[in-house]
Amino acid sequence: MSRIGKKPVELPAGVSASLSGQTVEVKGPKGTLSFTATDDVTITIDGNTVSVVPRGSSKRARQQWGMSRTMVGNLVTGVTQGFKKELELNGIGYRASMENPTRLKLMLGLSHDVLIDIPSDVTVTTPKQTIIIIEGIDSQRVGQISAEIREWRKPEPYKGKGIKYKDEYIFRKEGKKK
Repeated sequence: MSRIGKKPVELPAGVSASLSGQTVEVKGPKGTLSFTATDDVTITIDGNTVSVVPRGSSKRARQQWGMSRTMVGNLVTGVTQGFKKELELNGIGYRASMENPTRLKLMLGLSHDVLIDIPSDVTVTTPKQTIIIIEGIDSQRVGQISAEIREWRKPEPYKGKGIKYKDEYIFRKEGKKK
């Protein structure tokens, strides 16, 4: 039994949900998001709650049950609060700046500057030269953009240089000894 799947998703004030087939569309103050569930689950909307129930007792139906409920919950969270990821740059000369609203410029000790185009549904800001904040209503898009930025210089265990998430812990190793 899915503990997550059993809980219905509450719709706060100002948020509306509509269902057409297996597609749930949620509208809120920050925008509109939709999710198409598989045929293994049944989605129902009762007043201000959205509930997900598996069709059958197969392993796949139970897997899709919890995942579909979480996806609907993420839609509601996205249109009300939004999602946010913070990245930190550690290293001498590592800097980030916004060249224009749609392009991020990273100086990461390479022979060239790294230019990353930012999609229109995600907002990227650099309050300091060593901090990057990624915000948006879609959890997957925010996570994907932050992972692509982090991919340029993953943190290394000896000096801790690289791009890391704000709450990430880097396991430090001891260097060579004579």
